[in-house]
Amino acid sequence: MLEQAIESLTAIWKNERGLIVASTGVAASLYFLASKIYAVHEQSQLRKKWNSAPKDVVILHQLPRGKFTPSISPFPLKLETYLRMAGIRYENDFTEPKSLENKTPWITLNGEDVADSQICLELLADKFQKDFSCHLSPEEKATARAFQIMAEDHFYWTGVLWRWVYTKGKTLRQIHATFAPPLSLKIPLVCRRMKSQAIGQGLGRHAEKDVIEMGIKDLRAMSHYLGNKSYFMGEEPTELDCAMFGMLAQLVWNMPGSPFERLLNNFD
Repeated sequence: MLEQAIESLTAIWKNERGLIVASTGVAASLYFLASKIYAVHEQSQLRKKWNSAPKDVVILHQLPRGKFTPSISPFPLKLETYLRMAGIRYENDFTEPKSLENKTPWITLNGEDVADSQICLELLADKFQKDFSCHLSPEEKATARAFQIMAEDHFYWTGVLWRWVYTKGKTLRQIHATFAPPLSLKIPLVCRRMKSQAIGQGLGRHAEKDVIEMGIKDLRAMSHYLGNKSYFMGEEPTELDCAMFGMLAQLVWNMPGSPFERLLNNFD
């Protein structure tokens, strides 16, 4: 009799447990579906807002503001500097800083989305006839391109490694205007992702002291070329200056305690 009772109770428990598990699974599925529907609705509302912008007004999608600079990333700062220099009307959007290509910044112009700061800049220069480098000779344009690539594809990664790998994102709370607890929880994930990207790029494979030395050599090359000129390519600003400002502003205001900041304060 006791064995039968135990078996009966076990059967009831198994049945009830199955119902509980099934109910939990249904609830989780419904929550996931509702979240997806809400996200689609929000995206649809944002899309309507962006597409309703006046003709030829650029919607600049970028990261939220920094504490000391308009952006803690050099690329949004580069593009916004160009928009201001060119006098092109624009509106900022901080709700969707990453494009479908996972790039920041990106723009929406007359309903069309364009990602990558350089692609955006070149498109705008062509559309609005705001090419500030048109007076440069072919040789000068080649020099400007070489310096920009050095800054954005080499020196940039020394800054990435300093901020996200060597200091593990600890300086972010000092430079981010709206640093909040949820953001701090994401930092370890971002650090791992940026380390992986730096390894893929190549600089992340080197020792820290070697990376810092490479960055210092880049900065000295920039300084020697700039010399006493008002701008990198002469006495008038070009698109290169937008890129250089975006990059150099990071080490001036957004890399507290870095060897690059110390070098800047003691440049010879």
